[in-house]
Amino acid sequence: MSTTQSERLRGLLEPLVSAQQLDLEEIEVSRAGRRGVLRVIVDSDEGVELDTCAELSRAISEKLDETDVMGEGEYVLEVSSPGAERPLSEPRHYVRATGQLARFHLAADGSGELVARILAVDEDGLDLEVPGVKGRKPTSRRLAFDEIAKARVEIEFNRKDKKEEEA
Repeated sequence: MSTTQSERLRGLLEPLVSAQQLDLEEIEVSRAGRRGVLRVIVDSDEGVELDTCAELSRAISEKLDETDVMGEGEYVLEVSSPGAERPLSEPRHYVRATGQLARFHLAADGSGELVARILAVDEDGLDLEVPGVKGRKPTSRRLAFDEIAKARVEIEFNRKDKKEEEA
């Protein structure tokens, strides 16, 4: 996707996404056979409901029909949330992942890796709980944003949520 098309799409779609109290996370244009595919990824602190995606998709489709930003060819429009395993790259992503386990690739030497639960987030970095190994107690750790090369939420299938723990 050319920078010009990307900028035009962002300028066109940002107000529609903001009107739904959502953040525009990503715009991706690709090819699927003869058709183009426009993927619009949105999110919010409360998550994104399917009905909201459908409503936003209709609004985006109408706006795109009014312009030539997608060109003359056919395209498919997909509006969705980022999904559970999306990369964490913005401070707001870490805030939304508070309480979840994440895998961090550390920037220091590029080879260090850490798996820890995100406890709190502020403007400088994260407070983490590193799980104990072989029966040891978890430990606390502070990680600054500039120490993180890459991060991604880890899917936990067997973790009880707070409601289950309190019952």
